[in-house]
Amino acid sequence: MRPIQQAMPGALAALLRGVPLSEGKIGFAWRAAVGGRFDRVTSVRLEQRALIVEAATAAWAREVRRAIPVILPRMQTLLGADAVTSLSVREP
Repeated sequence: MRPIQQAMPGALAALLRGVPLSEGKIGFAWRAAVGGRFDRVTSVRLEQRALIVEAATAAWAREVRRAIPVILPRMQTLLGADAVTSLSVREP
């Protein structure tokens, strides 16, 4: 038996992959990948296969940039590696 924390990402990814790519799906995957704190200070959209992250402040943009090595694989797991190939952070 696996702990729920280990099973959830795989189960969530399986559910999301069956849903067409949409703005809502991208936002849901973003919240699942980064958590509430990052979600509150960012907005995301997908352009081609690049995830564009708009940060509320320069400080939050730095935090998101630092976390790209963790965030990008999570987004690829949730949406598919071919759906998201890069992540770009923009600040005000």
